[in-house]
Amino acid sequence: MLTNEFPDRYINPYTDFGFKLLFGTPMNKDLLIGFLNSLLHLEHDITDVTYLNAEHLGMAELDRKAVFDVYCENTAGEKFIVEMQKAGQKFFKDRSVFYASFPIREQAKRGDWNYELKAVYTVGILNFVFDEDSDDENYFHHEVKLMDIHRKEVFYDKLTFIYLEMPKFHKSEEELVTLFDKWMFVLHNLSRLLERPAALQERIFTRLFEAAEIAKFTPVKRMEYEESLKVYRDLTNVIDTAEWKGEQRGLQKGREEGRKEGREEGREEERLSNARKMKEMGLEYSFISRITGLSAEEIDAL
Repeated sequence: MLTNEFPDRYINPYTDFGFKLLFGTPMNKDLLIGFLNSLLHLEHDITDVTYLNAEHLGMAELDRKAVFDVYCENTAGEKFIVEMQKAGQKFFKDRSVFYASFPIREQAKRGDWNYELKAVYTVGILNFVFDEDSDDENYFHHEVKLMDIHRKEVFYDKLTFIYLEMPKFHKSEEELVTLFDKWMFVLHNLSRLLERPAALQERIFTRLFEAAEIAKFTPVKRMEYEESLKVYRDLTNVIDTAEWKGEQRGLQKGREEGRKEGREEGREEERLSNARKMKEMGLEYSFISRITGLSAEEIDAL
């Protein structure tokens, strides 16, 4: 059963607090394991994970750093980056590849080493859609590997990028078939649910709904969640407003070329407007940079 009324019973997993509570804390690592197993279908199920340091520095002191939402490895030493991305970025794919380079470089060994690597998986849960397939509502689950374009075969299977375009997931409770469907439904609808749906009877979802119930939070945790929710709502409002303005400018052009130019201008204004608003809200430059793709210098100049 869904509702739009307030207060919510369960947390919003699109908030930093909500996402890290469910997937980034050792006490709830069974939720992360269950989600990854439903998504990846590895040769052997993940039975345990160890959380790793989420902040990574470059090889030199002045190199840029990467801060992951969730970073862990399984018992086989395979690495997993799991991120919730709330808004599109101009160079989102570049950023994703850049982030994946850290768990690859960290595997380098001193002395003799034959370059054998453990697999690296990047999972992006996206609260936006890619421009190039925005018209295809059925294509929301992207799995990307290095491929030989002549043979149409995977060339290297130890580097995988998975992106889930959440706005495209529209299945109702009655349409849920696979465990993956159920996870997508929960992530998409959790904050609007009044109770645990009958279709989600697996033990893992018992744990999830127990962990996500706001009424069970301590006063301190509730305050932290409410602050995170406010940041999420402010960001959503900024993005929605900027997109609407961009669309209005595009429509006023009256021609396809004008609409394209208007959309591009709107996206650029959206980035700058988002960064300006978040800077005024006192958010850290590293967070603003992750959301907008702007450098610290560009943010500082706003």
